[in-house]
Amino acid sequence: MNIRFQRMVDRWVGIPACAVLSLWHSGSSLIFRRSESFEPKRILVILLSEMGSLVLADPMFRRLQDRYPNAEIHMMLFARNRQLLDLLGVVKNENVIVIRDDSLTHLLCDLAKAVWRMRTTKFDAVLDCELFSRVSAILTGLSGASRRAGFHRHTQEGLYRGSFINSPVAYNPYRHLSHQLVTLADSLQSHTMPRGKDGSLADKFSPPMFHPAPGEVESEITKLHHDHPTLADKKLVLLYPSGGLLPIRAWPLQHYVQVAQQLLQDGCAIGVIGMVEDRPLAEELLAACGGNSHCVNLAGYTRSVRHLMCLFHRTNLLITNDGGPGQFAAMTSMPNIVFFGPETPALYASWSPHSHAFYTSLPCSPCLTAYNHRNSPCDGDNQCLKRILPAEVLAKAREMIASSHRTGVNVNANA
Repeated sequence: MNIRFQRMVDRWVGIPACAVLSLWHSGSSLIFRRSESFEPKRILVILLSEMGSLVLADPMFRRLQDRYPNAEIHMMLFARNRQLLDLLGVVKNENVIVIRDDSLTHLLCDLAKAVWRMRTTKFDAVLDCELFSRVSAILTGLSGASRRAGFHRHTQEGLYRGSFINSPVAYNPYRHLSHQLVTLADSLQSHTMPRGKDGSLADKFSPPMFHPAPGEVESEITKLHHDHPTLADKKLVLLYPSGGLLPIRAWPLQHYVQVAQQLLQDGCAIGVIGMVEDRPLAEELLAACGGNSHCVNLAGYTRSVRHLMCLFHRTNLLITNDGGPGQFAAMTSMPNIVFFGPETPALYASWSPHSHAFYTSLPCSPCLTAYNHRNSPCDGDNQCLKRILPAEVLAKAREMIASSHRTGVNVNANA
């Protein structure tokens, strides 16, 4: 569904629904007692939207598994994100609740099924990992769980999501999302106000790693070279110029063109990745490169995230806008460059030691926040990205490519 429509429904339907749910819950004790012990048998994690956020949520899943080793972990997410969850392997297949959001009919139907499944499964705890989304708050309120954790506005104005979260965690715009999600897990046994003051957080986390099946990477790379023989025996640079659902996150296409032209002159091959709907954008980039045979359109070529990550094992460098590909890259050892501006790497950078973030801190940056539902006040003139110059990106790209020894012939599937 269109993201503007989702925001409209979240506001005009979500606010009154949260108010009604708050009245329904007002008859029960919302805040659990300090002396209460808690050993949950079933925990539901709700993280619907961003596929890349699933990678950043890995430390939270590990915290839950360490703290509640006997508990079953369940997950609710949008259907389009299911394939990455399967790669992470943190939830059993039978414990996944999928919501389709490709149409209003599918969304309403699946939400009704999800509520029925939550009530019949009898969850002990629900973690709402969405940043002030009201649909996830409503699902949490309808879950029937005795302990309901989620981000809460506390003393802030606006961002109303009702008052039925009984393990309220303060959203902290100065802390990385992974740290905040771990705090959400810690809140289930916390008795401070706001929840999670007594939790301990690591400074850094290790990203989850992608483990291909034996021979899988080699097979996919052989097919890539068969389909695009001009890529063989060349150092490969992948570009992701699309902004996805949020075009304001895209580094200017002309900047990508300048970097691609120079890397082609260096003897590299270029692959432009993306969804099927990104093919026209990729063709525009290829045309600007003069139809160079070593620059190919791979938008829509990969069948799945798993297929894409197999190709990452062949790639010497990924240059991408903030979004899913940068987080997927963290699950491999592939060097990558990620552009930030409307959002900040302080909150959303991957934990990969092979990643470099470009970020221009302007007075208005970052403008996409949990407080505005990632609805930027910018007029579309994203100077925070436009001021990241191709020359400085090219210099960093050459440095990272020089340190990468991958080729099209001998590929280490465990890299």
